Amino acid sequence: MTSGKFITLEGGEGVGKSTNVEFILNQLRERGLEVVATREPGGTPFGESVRSLFLHQDNIRPEAELLLLFAARVHHLREVVEPALKRGAWVVCDRFTDASYAYQGAGRGIERSVVDFLRDWIQAGLSPDLTLLLDAPVDTGLGRAQRRSGPDRLEREDAAFFARVREGYLALARAEPRRIRVIDAAQPLPSVQAAIAAQLDTLFSDHA
Repeated sequence: MTSGKFITLEGGEGVGKSTNVEFILNQLRERGLEVVATREPGGTPFGESVRSLFLHQDNIRPEAELLLLFAARVHHLREVVEPALKRGAWVVCDRFTDASYAYQGAGRGIERSVVDFLRDWIQAGLSPDLTLLLDAPVDTGLGRAQRRSGPDRLEREDAAFFARVREGYLALARAEPRRIRVIDAAQPLPSVQAAIAAQLDTLFSDHA
């Protein structure tokens, strides 16, 4: 059975991940592919419970944040991502382990080696085929996020935290340029989506 492809979207607050997830799903469906849309934390009943706790429970220690996310990731991988890929579906996920490196690693200051250990243990070699990093200046992203509904626990962090998160993401992209493709999310939406479509075309060509 042909294995599917695993696409993840990453980025800080207000970079347009939700809008562009829908764009990607439509691009894939137009090619007749079975597509599974999911998110982290979330994707399963257990993961959605963790998401609610993660976003709304105050005073969660950084170590607990990281462990909660990987606990949810176990269920997500075993129950959603791995079965879908095995049957040949393409999986599109709003955030994955790169977010743990950026938010809990760069943002909260947890050592990279700790995240490495959890990733290697839980993922057992599974990695996205393509990660689209939607990148925008922190003030641009936060300005967009503030126009949405009331901020969750994470969105209440200060600009310095999000600057560390952004640099954490960009460092990951520099380390893995073949997998992680940086998209300038400060551009108008049509330009962002044209850049995304170009990256998807490359993935389609490799899959053909």
